[in-house]
Amino acid sequence: QVQLVESGGGLVQAGGSLRLSCAASGPAFSGYVMGWFRQAPGKEREFVAAIYWNGGTSEYADSVKGRFTISRDNAKNTGYLQMNSLNPEDTAVYYCARRSLMGGRYDYWGQGTQVTVSS
Repeated sequence: QVQLVESGGGLVQAGGSLRLSCAASGPAFSGYVMGWFRQAPGKEREFVAAIYWNGGTSEYADSVKGRFTISRDNAKNTGYLQMNSLNPEDTAVYYCARRSLMGGRYDYWGQGTQVTVSS
């Protein structure tokens, strides 16, 4: 059973930074894509960023390009989301997830970590 555990959320002032982590049980990401999503109160869950674990290719939502960076540490089976220049619109619960390289649905999800950005 794949388990994903996010950490690193918290309260930060606008303009600040946070780094989220997503720890997997074993080499759960090898050969897969790890994604970050977020869901703000009253809104749909939205894509934030993704990384192709083996090759390192990454992609981002337009709303976070230039501010957020996704990365991974193969040895630790852990992915990261470095978030800089945060603004109140980034306030949400952030989730990491995994999907196949072939596309399709993200099939495993973490429990989420709250990020709150104050103005």
